[in-house]
Amino acid sequence: MDDPTIRVLVVNAGSSSLKLALLEGDDVVDSASVERWTGAGDLEPIGDFVGRCSGLAAVGHRVVHGGPRHTEAVVVDEEVVDHLESIIDLAPLHQPRAIAGIREVTRLLPSVPQVAAFDTAFHSTMSAAAYTYALPREWNHRWQLRRYGFHGLSHAWAVRRSAEMLGRRPEALRIVSCHLGAGASLAAVRDGKSIDTTMGFTPLAGLVMATRSGSVDPGLLTWLLAHGDLDPETLTAALEHQSGLRGLTGTSGDIREVVAGRDRGDPDCVVAFDVYVHTLVREIGAMTASLGGLDVLVFTGGVGEHSADVRAAATARLGHLGVAVDVLANEAADADADLTAASSAAVATLVVTSREDAEVARLTREVLTAGPPG
Repeated sequence: MDDPTIRVLVVNAGSSSLKLALLEGDDVVDSASVERWTGAGDLEPIGDFVGRCSGLAAVGHRVVHGGPRHTEAVVVDEEVVDHLESIIDLAPLHQPRAIAGIREVTRLLPSVPQVAAFDTAFHSTMSAAAYTYALPREWNHRWQLRRYGFHGLSHAWAVRRSAEMLGRRPEALRIVSCHLGAGASLAAVRDGKSIDTTMGFTPLAGLVMATRSGSVDPGLLTWLLAHGDLDPETLTAALEHQSGLRGLTGTSGDIREVVAGRDRGDPDCVVAFDVYVHTLVREIGAMTASLGGLDVLVFTGGVGEHSADVRAAATARLGHLGVAVDVLANEAADADADLTAASSAAVATLVVTSREDAEVARLTREVLTAGPPG
């Protein structure tokens, strides 16, 4: 049972940022963030925040990758940390920082229980048909190659909150959750469980993102390695940091800059915005096909929550699925909101504020209050 009275410190270590929040239920009692956080060499912010937390009963950590072993949130012990260190190469930007946070909290609060909540765990319910790569089976077994999926904590919250807003049960809905931020992915959710997603073995696959390429023909990549005078490290850095909207426009990759450039008539920004929306619409269609239909389309994440332009452009091309939004509601939305046009009863279109912190806190309380297995 989830006991909302348990105060939980949530440590969300990103690839370059740190977010700290003390929650009671879903309510934030206190919070702090560091925009540029290096991890193990910059632990003082954690100590400062812990020092002002009162009534703290547990700590929950957002961990991007649980690997094949961890398909649900777990109590942190040395064995768990050792496993997370062994799979650093699966998420080299995020994993070391999450581990640094866990070790620092262990040092500061040795008697306070900690729980690791994994972004990949939400997608562990995908079928073999959805997660298996058509590679030599020996490779798949040896290196545990499969589609893991990411943003699971955000998708889980968006699904739960969408159902709550509609007065329905998640199990009764077919939902496409669109987490659109600097990183972006979709999840197809049926019966409250992920059955498909756009990201894969790494967070590079799927949608066009701020600086990440999204899915690219693997033959193109091998061609670049063979004929483009590129080494694997240079290629990886370009796909992660110099592609996506940034690569297409020369901007930072922030969608606001791209939209502003498009509105000025900058041809690169016009094309980049169209590529972004085209890919988004195509993948929403693919997720709907996996679900066998669509009841709810939900936008979350920084872009999903705040870019009315992206939502308008995407939903305008989804009328064949029963999607229609109210223009004024879309332009005015700045928090949890129902955008569904009065004339559209087929599909509900919602905006949900991303609350990874609340999802981590919920999972932490559930793990710590659960009875013994069996």
